Amino acid sequence: MDCCICEILQCLLLLLLIALFLVVVIAHVSAKMVDQTRHEKEKYFYTAEGKKESFTSLLEPHSLELSVVVPSYNEELRLPVMMDEAMEYLEKRQKKNPSFTYEVIVVDDGSKDKTTEVALRYTKKYGAQKVRVLTLVKNRGKGGAVRMGTLSCRGRLILMADADGATKFADIEKVEAGLRSISHKPDNMAISCGSRAHLEKESVAQRSVFRSFLMYGFHFLVWFFCVRGIKDTQCGFKLFTREAALKTFSSLHVERWAFDVELLYIAQCFKIPIAEVAVNWTEIEGSKLVPFWSWLQMGQDLLFIRLRYLTGAWKLESERKTQ
Repeated sequence: MDCCICEILQCLLLLLLIALFLVVVIAHVSAKMVDQTRHEKEKYFYTAEGKKESFTSLLEPHSLELSVVVPSYNEELRLPVMMDEAMEYLEKRQKKNPSFTYEVIVVDDGSKDKTTEVALRYTKKYGAQKVRVLTLVKNRGKGGAVRMGTLSCRGRLILMADADGATKFADIEKVEAGLRSISHKPDNMAISCGSRAHLEKESVAQRSVFRSFLMYGFHFLVWFFCVRGIKDTQCGFKLFTREAALKTFSSLHVERWAFDVELLYIAQCFKIPIAEVAVNWTEIEGSKLVPFWSWLQMGQDLLFIRLRYLTGAWKLESERKTQ
């Protein structure tokens, strides 16, 4: 009897090892390098007068204080609320401090609605020096949209902000304070992440047991495979120094929802200091995430992120020409 049990356990262990080997092989073989070349139409933006001008490169020195990158996919309804709030804040700040300069880059991620047309209204209202629209020829995913927008920035600091306006825009002052709190910035690299971790208890009370299980499971996988010390990797409100953005986005591979995790994993590999700051956050209707399948996809992405770096399928890159 004992002999049979040992044989069964040995078979199970062997099957487990074979399965693990197959997962590693699949992760390595299926790894793809992200195509960072731009379609000709993605190299330009339109001015308020309808003229085409070339985007700046992140490799060039900064010429503004702040760039705000807003990834947008089918956001014709939610984008105006966010943009109105952001532009009101930025304009007031500039009036109080004329030396404060900024731009907002709305990245239309291959939308099927009128996202580009809605965004261009703000270019016409405020001018292309303050609002630029980058329309991607095809849908890349949120990570791809953020990367393409970031690579077109002119700012000394670069803020990633979601189009749904879930985070109060004035909380940029909190993430700026978080950035200033980092005393040692190697090569002027630092990141400040907005965080909703302080709202977790309240959100658990409002969620079903199943969705709470998925949330905690995702947090565990993030901690186990990729990023430690950051409670909320997924908040879409992150502030980078220009140098940190160039270093991290040059190595980014994931273009879908788990891109935040890889971005912070890359930052920790390069020993870029990261601050986490509590921000005001409100759940906005119209999320593109499908709870179960999106979490499942992100779980797979987390496993593959770790395996692909371990096997050498993906490598950390130095700053490279991306346009």
